[in-house]
Amino acid sequence: MEKIINGLIIDPLIFTYPFVPRCDICICSGECCWYGVYMDLKEMETILDKKDLIKKQMDETQITDESKWFEPILEDGDFESGYCAGTEIYNHKCVFLDKNGFCSLQKAAISENEFKWKYKPIYCVLFPLVVFEGKFTIDDTHLERMHYCSKSKNHKSTIFEAMKEEIRYFFGEEGFSELLQYKNEFFNMSKGKVIENEIKG
Repeated sequence: MEKIINGLIIDPLIFTYPFVPRCDICICSGECCWYGVYMDLKEMETILDKKDLIKKQMDETQITDESKWFEPILEDGDFESGYCAGTEIYNHKCVFLDKNGFCSLQKAAISENEFKWKYKPIYCVLFPLVVFEGKFTIDDTHLERMHYCSKSKNHKSTIFEAMKEEIRYFFGEEGFSELLQYKNEFFNMSKGKVIENEIKG
């Protein structure tokens, strides 16, 4: 049963995929950010508009020349504007990642008493969730690179349970309510199929 919420096809795998209880930078040092991220042009413009504030949050392992923060612009229909840009890698990590594994964009927002994700690209917030070809799903390719959250021995939850705050932020309250309803429908349907198979067996 295909479900569309906020114009996106929902991959029901997000409800069952095993994951760590929560993201913990103290354990992984933000390794999901080592490779950079793609963002919509509007998000890039917001960052550049706040460049002076962001530079104040950077340390000696980061580059403060904003002309070297982004890769060339690309066309991509999964982004609102139809275009995206990736962050550059500097010192083997995203240009916005400090030596302690914290995001300078998030630190900048907090320093101004703004919402913590105000300047942060949505794909940074959502990982390991992603929008790919119109589907809200799991970035399993990138997830497999991780040394902490990809390991089954660390899995105590599901991606959906661990990422509820981020998912609610992305979909909004109304969209999140629809998602919860779909989650219940999915599990009820799955339970029904199990019973049906047991009867047939």
